[in-house]
Amino acid sequence: MSDIPALLSAAEIAQAVSHRKMTAFAATEAALARIAQHDKVLNAFTDVTADRARAKARALDAAIAAGQPAGPLAGVPFAVKNLFDVQGLSTRAGSKINRDLPASPRDATLIERMEAAGAVLVGALNMGEYAYDFTGENAHDGPSRNPHDPARMAGGSSGGSGSSVGGALVPIALGSDTNGSIRVPSSFCGIFGLKPTYGRLSRARSFPFVASLDHLGPFARSVTDLALAYDVMQGPETDDPACVARPLEPTMPLLAEGIGGLRVAIAGGYFQQNLLPEAVEAVARIAKALGATQVVEVPEAARARAAAFIITTTEGAALHLDRLRTRPNDFDPAVRDRLFSGAMIPAVHVDKAQKFRRWYRARVLELFQSVDVILAPATPCIAPKIGQANFTLDGVELPVRPNIGIHTQPISFIGLPVVAVPVPLEPMPIGVQIIAAPWREDIALRVAYALEQMGVANAPAPRGL
Repeated sequence: MSDIPALLSAAEIAQAVSHRKMTAFAATEAALARIAQHDKVLNAFTDVTADRARAKARALDAAIAAGQPAGPLAGVPFAVKNLFDVQGLSTRAGSKINRDLPASPRDATLIERMEAAGAVLVGALNMGEYAYDFTGENAHDGPSRNPHDPARMAGGSSGGSGSSVGGALVPIALGSDTNGSIRVPSSFCGIFGLKPTYGRLSRARSFPFVASLDHLGPFARSVTDLALAYDVMQGPETDDPACVARPLEPTMPLLAEGIGGLRVAIAGGYFQQNLLPEAVEAVARIAKALGATQVVEVPEAARARAAAFIITTTEGAALHLDRLRTRPNDFDPAVRDRLFSGAMIPAVHVDKAQKFRRWYRARVLELFQSVDVILAPATPCIAPKIGQANFTLDGVELPVRPNIGIHTQPISFIGLPVVAVPVPLEPMPIGVQIIAAPWREDIALRVAYALEQMGVANAPAPRGL
């Protein structure tokens, strides 16, 4: 069973299973064997749902043998950040406190949609406590480790998601992105990640962080797999009031349309500052491959980041206020202190941040009247060492944890769709953001697919396992 290649894509597995050249059970056993072998190093999983996965796989094989149609993700193993509700598990959201919650009676909507398409859930993944993290380090479960160098961060807060896909334990994982928590692990772990438009994918039955900024989305080792997962998870959902009632807009049929006629620009100013040479090189390679020379200024991006900090910490503090009062010592101290600070920010600052947010969104959307895609760095550097407290950006020593997301926060602040693409530099990969207008995930994915076909962006095999 375990001799199935680790780097087999979701699309390849689904095709083999649907044509009865491989069983879903064999694909599941192979994933479980890789998890058992390599997660001792990566620490990506907090829960392995082996019995559930085997039962699902057997049922799928029986249905296919009986002539029932196989879904587009038939037999594909996947895993989810442990803030997704998984039936039978407490939704820990990376915390100690949530372990006292009763077991979830039902899966999150996105798990249900993945499994309806034939995918097989194999477990829940490590994450930063309550998603308030960029490093992938967890005070209760230990750090998720980078598959290319286990001494380095996987990135957060979806660290286990990035580590599990970058390490080829599963071909697809789901995570969340509030200020960059899909794009940062994608960059550090050398994989593709999609943060969809705010309101596009349902967040029903997932543990929130900042409701006005939270997105859910997929990680994968190829753009095709990313699009496959995104397409099956689309659709309105009344259990998430932010989820829009848009029709399904499949992206898979559009991937190979090419990028002829697309107007690609490079984000200037703010997005060309606070970078180490590897981030500069990654953006330059992507821009050259796409023939992009136009530079656009994203207005007031630094203020957008500051406003995102205010909204994040105050909404997060409001959500956790009762827990802060009754169980302060059960928080990761770093998370607790940030939430306490958020609870003390005056309302007038929050009001100003929200008003600025509306102005900023309108100004950025104006840019998409003249361009289709904007390129920006995903992280200022390759993955730092686990436990590294500081780094130097533009000659200034800064704390690592809050500044990893310096280039992602101004984008998620207004809910734009972004595909993070991996550039396989030495000694470590690093990501670039492909940013599109709202609801144009198809364009961002087309550009990512073209870059993958050119060989400029691709997910390297794990080097640290």
